[in-house]
Amino acid sequence: MHDAPPSAPPADSDPVAGLDDLSFEAALERLESIVARLEDGELELEAALAAFEAGVALSRRCAEQLEQAERRIEVLVRDGEQWTARPFEESREPD
Repeated sequence: MHDAPPSAPPADSDPVAGLDDLSFEAALERLESIVARLEDGELELEAALAAFEAGVALSRRCAEQLEQAERRIEVLVRDGEQWTARPFEESREPD
């Protein structure tokens, strides 16, 4: 019976732990690092699965942060000679 390689986290570790504290840029940097490690193909199966799970969690965190940023965007609308700020409205398709 073989032990898991040191690079593989324990099977019960939570790949989402601590993600709430990461900035978008830090999460994206970690995600890019994980993708590079996976593309390199040198990880053992368990380590690759753990990296993939962490990558999915980071991807979701980045998407969530982008959605939050999108909701904060204000669109400048020209009203005569003035610019007026209004909340960003997502384009909705007709029902």
